[in-house]
Amino acid sequence: MTTTIYELRNVAKTYASRQVLYIQDLQIQRGEILALVGPSGAGKSTLLRLLNFLEEPTQGTISFLGQPFGARRDIPLCLRRKVTTVFQRPVLLNRSVRSNVAFGLRLRQGWWPLCLDGVDRRVDEALEMVGLSDLADQRARTLSGGEAQRVALARAIVLEPEALLLDEPTANLDPHNVALIESIIRDLNRRRGTTIVVVTHNVFQARRLAHRAGLLLDGSLIELADSETFFEHPRDERTRAFVRGEMIY
Repeated sequence: MTTTIYELRNVAKTYASRQVLYIQDLQIQRGEILALVGPSGAGKSTLLRLLNFLEEPTQGTISFLGQPFGARRDIPLCLRRKVTTVFQRPVLLNRSVRSNVAFGLRLRQGWWPLCLDGVDRRVDEALEMVGLSDLADQRARTLSGGEAQRVALARAIVLEPEALLLDEPTANLDPHNVALIESIIRDLNRRRGTTIVVVTHNVFQARRLAHRAGLLLDGSLIELADSETFFEHPRDERTRAFVRGEMIY
């Protein structure tokens, strides 16, 4: 079995003749936590949308679990369902925490028969992983920002994805909730071997979480290395500047 879950070759994304992303070569390994850092507008969220098949590349090829696809090529539903994204601002249904977490599983029951006991068991496990078991029956829209983000994480965890994509998962949260969510991410990766790609502005968070880290600037991957090399001995001066906390334009 290959150790690579994603492979990108000469992948570009263009909007109205403006190229916003070009990745010549990127491999994401099974079971790793990869952090992508960079300023706003660097192409990080665009890359996540390509990895989650929400958009297709303008050119180039993305391979997922060994199956390549490119522009104007449909992605099989069975592959799409192996990837889940948690966005910066979660949208929760006006129902209980438990119902929110179970929602995706119940939608899939026609494709993947699962008894109600199976749904309940997996929901309970996901709620326990994010520390929300005691709030299972509370209305989700009455939760704090940190609690709501943990509901969104549980809603992703319960689907047991092979790849979990996180877009600024702790933006605007207090340090306590940041620590909780980072602990959940590490625990999920350790216990289930889930491949996790984290997009973040927070260099310190990337350093705490990632096995490897990459810097995106102006739609290009400037440097990619294991975390120790990336943060302690970066090759590119732009990476050194970003790691030092200097502004890059």
